[in-house]
Amino acid sequence: MVLKYLIEKEFKQMMRNRFLPRMIFVFPLVVLLLIPLAANFEIKNIRLCVVDNDNSPFSRSLVRKVSASGYFILSERTDSYSEALQFIELDLADIILEIPPDFEKNLVREQCEKLMISANSVNGTKGVLGSAYLAAIIKGFDQEIKQSGGWPSGAAAGPPGLEIIPRYWYNPLLDYPVFMVPALMVMLLAMLCGFLPALNIVGEKETGTIEQINVTPISKLSFILSKLIPYWIIGFVVLTICFGVARCFWGLIPEGRLFTIYLFASVFVLAISGFGLVISNYANSIQQAMFMMFFFVITFVLMSGLYTPVNSMPDWAQLLSRLSPLRYFIQVMRQVYLKGSGFGDLVTPFLALAGFAIFFNGWAVLSYRKTS
Repeated sequence: MVLKYLIEKEFKQMMRNRFLPRMIFVFPLVVLLLIPLAANFEIKNIRLCVVDNDNSPFSRSLVRKVSASGYFILSERTDSYSEALQFIELDLADIILEIPPDFEKNLVREQCEKLMISANSVNGTKGVLGSAYLAAIIKGFDQEIKQSGGWPSGAAAGPPGLEIIPRYWYNPLLDYPVFMVPALMVMLLAMLCGFLPALNIVGEKETGTIEQINVTPISKLSFILSKLIPYWIIGFVVLTICFGVARCFWGLIPEGRLFTIYLFASVFVLAISGFGLVISNYANSIQQAMFMMFFFVITFVLMSGLYTPVNSMPDWAQLLSRLSPLRYFIQVMRQVYLKGSGFGDLVTPFLALAGFAIFFNGWAVLSYRKTS
């Protein structure tokens, strides 16, 4: 009965705060609608400078094909490579494509020709991916010429090739939001169900209400449970809102069962809320709790595979990422949403999240100092 009244007190305190209920409903909408549009690692609108020393129908056709790809913007045309470099220095171009003299003649007679691609790699990602995109377009242009019979009669059309038709099982359109939205749901739960508990106990320390609870015979376990259960319920509410936003605005429906996601979410929220209560127990002010929680949550997010695949990290970083609860739940969300995985495929993440939940909540109970 005591636990019931403590939980009732927590909900009343939340409702008295005008900002908190609004944030619980508005924050998921803003994050899931805006971040998938901004946090997109596809490189587009690459500014291309063309040095066309041939100015032939073939060279002009190549430039049109590159411009029509959707990845490049033809920002400049120059007559010399040195002039094109000046546009790179002035940050008016990202990549230079130099077409040599007699490009069409050599391509028809010798069946091969060399082009030069020069990329500004100050932004390494844009330089590497932009060069790869451009090289792929040029290769496709070469294949089109061969298939259209652009070679002179009697000339060999080159060795026969193999046609490669890729099949993308889990994201057929290679749409980046499909990959990002399930992971952003995990980040939302970590932000709301981690930060709010972290500010809870320390907030009562600052207002002085914690002293009234400390003089009562309430056990430390009951006190911690009264802090956990409201945020556990809020986690389900936020996750349900996320499902609705993903369905209505992004057309995403999980391939697997919603029950599997809710099961893992229940354990994850307990883990991240328990960690927030640990921070709150050790913090002496709201500002201190916010900075401590911000440090750990940002570290968890960066090491979770949300933006950078874990397999692409150095070995030491891959080991360190095992300490992030977000890594395991992001893995679950993506596999259930995209692949339709069931619980049998996700036993290892479940055990890891359960371990985090037991460890952090046990630590929260032991670290809470009840004075009388």
